[in-house]
Parts: sequence; C-alpha cells; structure tokens
Amino acid sequence: MRVQETAILDPGQAWLLIALFTALYVGLGWYFGRRDKELDQFVLAGRKVGLAVGTATAMATWVTSNTTMMAPQLAYQMGIWGMIGYSLGSVGLLLFAPLARRIRTLMPHGYTSGDFVRLRYGHLAWRIFLAISLFYSLGWLVSLGMAGGVLTHALSGIPYWQGMTVILAACVAYTLIGGFRAVIGTDFIQSILILVGLVVLAWLVIGGIGFDEIHFSLELERPELLALLMPAAIMFLFNNLLFGIGEIFHSNVWWTRAYSFREGVGMWAYLLAGLFWAPIPIVAGFIALAGPALGANIPAADMVGPIVASELLGVAGAVIVLVMVFAALASSLDSLLAATAMLVVRDIYHRHFRPMASAAHLRSATKVTILLLGVLAWLLCLPRITTLAELLHFTGAFVASTIWPIAAGLYWRRTNRLGASAAMVLGSAAGITAYFQVGFYVGALVGAAVSMVIVLLTTWLRPQDFDWERLREPPPDNGRGN
Repeated sequence: MRVQETAILDPGQAWLLIALFTALYVGLGWYFGRRDKELDQFVLAGRKVGLAVGTATAMATWVTSNTTMMAPQLAYQMGIWGMIGYSLGSVGLLLFAPLARRIRTLMPHGYTSGDFVRLRYGHLAWRIFLAISLFYSLGWLVSLGMAGGVLTHALSGIPYWQGMTVILAACVAYTLIGGFRAVIGTDFIQSILILVGLVVLAWLVIGGIGFDEIHFSLELERPELLALLMPAAIMFLFNNLLFGIGEIFHSNVWWTRAYSFREGVGMWAYLLAGLFWAPIPIVAGFIALAGPALGANIPAADMVGPIVASELLGVAGAVIVLVMVFAALASSLDSLLAATAMLVVRDIYHRHFRPMASAAHLRSATKVTILLLGVLAWLLCLPRITTLAELLHFTGAFVASTIWPIAAGLYWRRTNRLGASAAMVLGSAAGITAYFQVGFYVGALVGAAVSMVIVLLTTWLRPQDFDWERLREPPPDNGRGN
C-alpha cells in the first residue's frame, strides 16, 4: 500500500499548517533578534540567558524530531528496551550540568567547543576534533531535514522533497534573521508545544485502546518486543547511553549554551532539562507499541509514530503530530545551524584564513555560513539514502571517542595532549569497525571504551601539566580584530 493511500491529512491542510507555523517562527525570530547588532548578541544572546529560558532551550533542543520519530521506530523494532534505551539520552544532559558550570568559569570569553580543544590540547587534537564534530553536525543536520520530509510525506502525501525543502527553509530563515536569541526564544515556545502534544497523544492512545489490548496484541503478533532479554536491545541500551553523552559533551550546540547562560545558571538549566526530557522518548515509544493492536500498515519503520497517531485519532491526531514534530524539528535544526555556523566561522574561517577579522566581520560571516549550511543540508537530504536511525548511529562511534578527552581535559590538569589525539582517532576507528562487523548497537560502546583506555594509559605513563589560565582567551575586538 502506498503512503498516499494511508495519509490522513489533505495536502492543502498540511501546507496551511506549515505556512502558519513558518510565519510564526520567522516573526518570532525577527522580534527576539531585532536589537542584536554585536557578535556576542547574535551568536550567544549577550551571555545573559536565565534559568527558565535556559532550561527550555536545552530540553527543546534535545527533543529533536529524531526523538519524536526515532523513539517510536526503536520501540517498534526493539520493544521496551528500545524506548528505555533512547530515554537514557537524558544522562548526557545530567552529566553535562557540572561541565557547563566549569566551562563558564574557565572560559568566560569562549565561543565554541573547538576553542577549548585548541587551547587545551593544541592544534593536532583541535583539527581531529573539528573533523569529528563537523562530520557529526552534518549528519545530524541531514537527519533533521530528512525527518521533516518523512513526516509531511507520511501524514499528508506531500512529496518528500517538498516537505523537506520548506521546513529547512523556514528554520534557516528565522535563524538567519534573529540569531541565537531567536533560537532560544522559539525553543521556549516549541518546548511547550512538544510537551502538550505528547501528553495529549499518550492520553488518547491509552483511552482509545487501553494497556490490556496493547499488551495482548503484542504478545500475539510481536512477542519479541516485550522480551527483556533481547541481546541486541540490551547492547543498544548501553550504546545509546554513551552515544548521547558523546553527542552532548563534544557538540558546539551544548557548548554555546554553556557560554550563553548567565553565571550560575548552566548547571541547574542542564539538570532540569535532563529530568524533564527523560520521560519523553518513553511516551513517544509507547505510542508505537499500539501499532499491532490497530493493525496499522507501516510501510517504513521511521514512519510508525505519525501513522499510529493518525490511524487512531484521524485528522486531529495527524494535526497534533505535525505541529509537535515540526516544533521538535525546528527547535533542533535552528540550534544546530547556529552552533555549526559558529564552529565553521570561529575555528576554520577566523583561525585559519582571517585571523585579524573584526567581530563585525565575523557576525556577517556567521550569517552567510548559516545560509550555506542550509543549502548543503538540502542537497544531502534530497537522495534520502538511508533511514534516520542508521544515519544517526553511524556517527555514534566518532562522538563517543571524544567523551574522555573532553571530560578529562576539563578537570584533569595532567591529561596528555598526544594521548587525547590518539584517543579520538583510535576510538573512532575501533568504533566504526565494530559498527560494521557487529552492528550499530555497539559502535559508540567500543569507541568510548578504547578512547578511555588510551586517555588513562597515556596520562599515567606521560603526565603533563596545564595552566588553566591559558583558557581565558580574550574575545575578538570590534575595531582591531585579535
């Protein structure tokens, strides 16, 4: 059966909703960012973000469209452990909380995660880190763009490339207009839409089918989804835990927030965001477990969430899913565009090609880079060469190899510089080998383990001394460059 035959929303209704929310987000982007004329204001919201907005932006950014679509996909493929494993992504936010406070204290004028690696470990480790971080960022960006196309196609039959194009363009537009203040301002509203939508959907699924019927259908048709001893699912649980930690510890998305929060806010914002985020994948995954009870036709695993909601709730369910996932997608896409653009401009353009560039010039360069990243993501999304889960988990081995160099470098004065470089290279290589030889559910696990051994061993054999004051690099000067 083709998707067009199962779509619930009329394409005209879907286009109207997308147009309304695009106009809302672009308008909010202009409003929030209308007074930001300096570099720090455009890329870090003036470094004055408070606790309420800080918590909302951290949580909304981590509730990606991947969360709302991949958690159901993993529950549909791996059962209970799939959605619990995805919810362990909250551990990354919780563990990053003390790191955020440390980052803000050690680097009051920092801009990117690359700044830290360059100052802490030198240029070799910095360039290895940039390669990993940019590769991951691009993979995440493409997965978000794909999610937009998959969502609109599943719910309304709108061709994949059209939905993907419009949603990418909307996020690029308001990020470009309003900068980081627009990103965190819209995150606050989007987090409310996501939470309300999920609660309504879960309540309607339980009320419409009931726990007993869902459990009976699973036992009859998909008993493996209830098994608590599925080996691959258990490995996935630990793999996803380390994947989530690696994603957050290294990504500039989370470092820019640590720099942008008012002093004393970062730790509490990440702690609260982690606690609020943990139940979301479980609720989203539970919705997918209702699929067998409904007898729903699922043409692709990454479409199970929207299809179950629309099968059960009709047009109302499809509207709720579209609004909720559009909010989740936008809240992550805008953050990723802003943070990756800053990483490209600050660590590649500024440091390698224009070291004397003024702050005003870097602000303009950041805008151009946001636009170029949007175009690049669009080109890579067009072929739709893999599923959301496969694309994201392929990057897991790379990011997990950065966990120990980042954590040890922030707290341990004696961490070896060459050891940090070797840990990222060999950890990534070992993780990718495991990914292809064993499965996607062990790539991050192996990458993190190898990286840990190398960091600890090299630091024990050749300890080095580091002066924390070297991290207090001054910001670019508006008049003279730096």
